Amino acid sequence: MARTKNPTADAIDLPALNGEALTADQNAMATMLASHSDERDLLNQLMGQAQMSDAFAKFSVTVTASKLAYVKENKLYRALKGKKNPHGDGILSGSWEEFCNQLGRSVEHTDRDIANLRAFGEEALESMSRMGIGYREMRQYRRLPEDAQAALIEVAKTGDKEAFVDLAEEILARNAKLSQQLDDVNADYEAQGEVLAEKRKELNTVEQELNKTRKRIQFATPDEVIKDLRVEVHSLATDFELTVLGKLREGFNQMAEHGAEHGQDHRFYQADLIRQLELALATLRSDFHLPEHRENEDPVWMAKDEA
Repeated sequence: MARTKNPTADAIDLPALNGEALTADQNAMATMLASHSDERDLLNQLMGQAQMSDAFAKFSVTVTASKLAYVKENKLYRALKGKKNPHGDGILSGSWEEFCNQLGRSVEHTDRDIANLRAFGEEALESMSRMGIGYREMRQYRRLPEDAQAALIEVAKTGDKEAFVDLAEEILARNAKLSQQLDDVNADYEAQGEVLAEKRKELNTVEQELNKTRKRIQFATPDEVIKDLRVEVHSLATDFELTVLGKLREGFNQMAEHGAEHGQDHRFYQADLIRQLELALATLRSDFHLPEHRENEDPVWMAKDEA
């Protein structure tokens, strides 16, 4: 009887068997040996395909990414350790980067394919590749929320490029708007934080001044207290005077130049502002029952003892 060739035996380098059927135990042993060699065979298969002219490039994106993902997840690339580097001198250490280099691919490119496969699944990724969707667009889609990704995946599976592109543009535009709104909210929070920080600083200053006042009242003599108070009040009055004669005067000058250039009269508006200040000062004088300043006499604060 002629010998029949057993494909399983050939695949695992077992001697050819007679034409008689394998026993159940022999079949189980052959299956176990073949299973143990699957990982090694896959690694060798990928390496062999990479050595063929353009063979690796002819694979579909999903098939390539699926095989590479399996190799990476199970760390099969470690099997390269100790082998001679066919592309140069030295011995391979069995790293993921070396494995990618042996296939003529960069780590970034390979990891990007695996990330797309995990994000979109085989069917959607294959369809998107046929539509001509590039890596840049896929990277944008991977950053979208899960519900938006799910919607894109379902449309991608239909193979309708126009519908997919329309939906993608709509989702990206909506996501960009939400991101801008979030940025605006964060900016508002930051601005509010700065305002609150400034307010806290002012409150701390006021608290320090109050503490100084308490100590002054507790330990200073009446003459010392009134001298300190006069210094503070005089400082406030000076600040007010400088504001009126400085910033307010400059504003009036600009208004006068504007009026001369455009033929407008702003004097009544300016007079109302001055009147408002006069009323404020008159109210202050009235509240404290202050007398009119005596003519031909210098102000009290200009006296020698006050100075």
